[in-house]
Amino acid sequence: MTEKLLNHRAEGPVSAPPLLLGPSLGTSYALWDEVAPELSAAHLVILWDLPGHGGSAAELIGPGATVADLAGLVLALADALGVERFAYAGVSLGGAVGLHLAVHHPERVSSLAVICSSAHFNGAKPWEERAALVRREGLAELAGSADARWFTPGFTVPKLVADHRDADPGAYAACCDALAAYDLRDRLPEISTPTLLVAGREDPATPPAHLREIADAVPGAALVEIPGASHLAPAQRPEAVLTALRAHFGGDARRGMEVRRQVLGDTHVDRAQSRQTPFTARFQDFISRYAWGEIWTDPTLSRRERSMITLTALVAHGHYDELAMHVRAARRNGLTPEEIGAVLLQTAVYCGVPAANSAFATAQRVLSEEENGDGGRA
Repeated sequence: MTEKLLNHRAEGPVSAPPLLLGPSLGTSYALWDEVAPELSAAHLVILWDLPGHGGSAAELIGPGATVADLAGLVLALADALGVERFAYAGVSLGGAVGLHLAVHHPERVSSLAVICSSAHFNGAKPWEERAALVRREGLAELAGSADARWFTPGFTVPKLVADHRDADPGAYAACCDALAAYDLRDRLPEISTPTLLVAGREDPATPPAHLREIADAVPGAALVEIPGASHLAPAQRPEAVLTALRAHFGGDARRGMEVRRQVLGDTHVDRAQSRQTPFTARFQDFISRYAWGEIWTDPTLSRRERSMITLTALVAHGHYDELAMHVRAARRNGLTPEEIGAVLLQTAVYCGVPAANSAFATAQRVLSEEENGDGGRA
């Protein structure tokens, strides 16, 4: 019999690095509606619903459930989708699932963001009482107070409140059981996954102190506080959450900057960085993320081969200032002056003699500077 999986939706290129997004108690993956489309530009985003929420079956969870049970369901989903290692972001209960995964399955989680969540949720009693209330009376009363618990005064997201009202009471209560039994404080120092904590400054359920407690205990963790956000920050302040997540999950940009320095040299990159302005910042990020973080890191071609292709393309379009920079890069990537000359000679056939003439002049100047010890100039 086929194992039942959490209801889920995938967005983004299948070849992109996977990013799982976990919801808060009482919400569906619609919590991420304002954030997921932007994240899917650089990730395969996989959104999932808690049992009994959204489209997930209620019978996936039962009384006495734990956060470990929910984490197991997330891993089963990832396995079914062929996802071995993934970045993860979760809100509240979804964040608790992420912390559990980072402690107990660190080999699966490449990077972690914990949003408006905690390593404990103020003890078992409030959750035991809420579970009993929901099993006895259903979710109508709690859904009626959702705005006050989730958002700052005057703000609401009707779809999320409807999700709360329509959730299965038994599954919701079982999730409360999981929160009642959850306390990961003593395991936080074991987390080695790169971790970001995002706090809503106006969050009464998991105030910034809860996120700060995690940040102080997890080695190397970072903390961001979002003003004007309550408990469901991705719905109330999506732009701020998106900015924080992009910076944290932007491994391509970080790796790209490393490769950019290796190929172009620290002098050139430092100069480019020093000239960066708010007007050019997004372009610099674009270069680091896509040109250097995705293309130049692709192992299909060697750096030597990429240098030869780049030289040819620059000659073809007459970009001789860029050509000078990439002649230096070609030398760093192991091309000899003779090989560079051979590439430029071939451009004379396919790009034209005048283009190749200018290219040889540019390359000659750069190679002479290198020979004279002035290779860092320009």
